[in-house]
Amino acid sequence: MPYRTLNSDHLITTVEKLERRIEERFPGCGLSKVCAELTVIARESRQKVATASRANIPLRIGVGIVVAIGLALLAYVGSSIQFRNGSESIFGIIEGIDAAVNTLIVTGAGIYFLTTLEGRWHREMALKDLHELRSIVHVIDMHQLTKDPSRVSTVGTSTPSSPQRVMSPFELSRYLDYCSEMLSLAAKIAALYAQGTRDPLIIETSSDLGQITSNISGKIWQKITLVQRQVATEPPETMEVEALANAPAG
Repeated sequence: MPYRTLNSDHLITTVEKLERRIEERFPGCGLSKVCAELTVIARESRQKVATASRANIPLRIGVGIVVAIGLALLAYVGSSIQFRNGSESIFGIIEGIDAAVNTLIVTGAGIYFLTTLEGRWHREMALKDLHELRSIVHVIDMHQLTKDPSRVSTVGTSTPSSPQRVMSPFELSRYLDYCSEMLSLAAKIAALYAQGTRDPLIIETSSDLGQITSNISGKIWQKITLVQRQVATEPPETMEVEALANAPAG
């Protein structure tokens, strides 16, 4: 059912379109380069998620052969033991039972380790990719960090270390909106890993990443709301002066 699961192809198309939108609005800006990296991650994630959802036949065959050999050796050793009635004390019988139990425990642990090898390999790969996504989320957060709309309404002199604010209210609003969209798409890429597995650690990590992006996006929309309020309360005369100042000469 196409509308009940995330489609990686549609997700990649959306990220690519967002990358073009940012580049067209802010040519050569750092945010467009970050979005380009997010596009690369989305493409790689499609292939990795597809690989993780398929059975690793060579690995399963290898594990099956090793387990079969181990069980055969255990059966051979067990069949070679000679039992003699009346020649063993109670302590000898207890020692034999203890050794047999220990052998079964070690054998079971070995079989469990081998049979869960594929799942642990997929988990390690997914967690590595999710960690990379978490890093790019913080990079996006760094890009919007200095975009403070309250500076427009405050009075004060800038210092040499003050960030340059050359965006108009409309451009600032669009820039912040692009950051919010990138965060949402990063969370959707993380959800691709969660929907294709039942591993609780992967699901929890993906959910945590979604919560982080939601919290950052909420702060961004507070800034967007502040910009919109400033535009709504700005006198029309000021807007006309700014429009004439920004208009091209000629």
